[in-house]
Amino acid sequence: MREVWRELAGLVLPVDCAGCGRPRTELCARCRRALARDGRGARPVRPWPAPAGLPRVWAGAPYADEVRAVLLAHKERGALPLTGPLGTVLAGAVRGLWVGGGPLLLVPVPSARRSVAGRGHDPVRRIARAAAGELRRTGTTTRALAVLRQRRTVADQAGLSARQRRGNVAGALEVPGAARRLLAGPPAVLVDDLVTTGATLAEAARALAAAGGRVVGAAVVAAPVGAFVADEAPLRALPQGR
Repeated sequence: MREVWRELAGLVLPVDCAGCGRPRTELCARCRRALARDGRGARPVRPWPAPAGLPRVWAGAPYADEVRAVLLAHKERGALPLTGPLGTVLAGAVRGLWVGGGPLLLVPVPSARRSVAGRGHDPVRRIARAAAGELRRTGTTTRALAVLRQRRTVADQAGLSARQRRGNVAGALEVPGAARRLLAGPPAVLVDDLVTTGATLAEAARALAAAGGRVVGAAVVAAPVGAFVADEAPLRALPQGR
């Protein structure tokens, strides 16, 4: 019955695939496979040069072609039905980084308030919640925890060099005092939709550590093709009580 209603909705409110433009489908099968890297799963990535303090990072897909189009449709055009598929890809990156079934906190990198106001939603927070739900469904106790805040305004990162990006975000994030107690207990994985130079993830890791959080890595939906590196050993959860 659900598929019938989807077909009827497509007749009344036709949509095109966010990845390739194929008509009357929000996301076609080929673009879903592209998001999942054709079954190859997530891989570790490392921007070069890596900024100081950047944790280990895993990405779910290369930032190119259909993947780039889907991310931009979700972020800039408010294509909210794409939240689920993107959350699934992000969950795959988290699994690649962290195995063993231990509890986790997913901490999204915050968007600027002006960006959230302009878009009408916070895309990374939405994807983080979807990823946490997917991880819980597969047996990993996970909670999305939006505790990071911008303590000052930063410039748009687009067009800045790696060095300029590091300077732009240095000291820009914080965890408000009342939220610090939420970081006690499970380790934290930073999450974002995209990593480029790694400057924002490094600053987010610094802010979480300063608030008492235990950052074990970062996971993103996508990364530039050239940032993917050879497989590395994933982190394993310690037994309870250790």
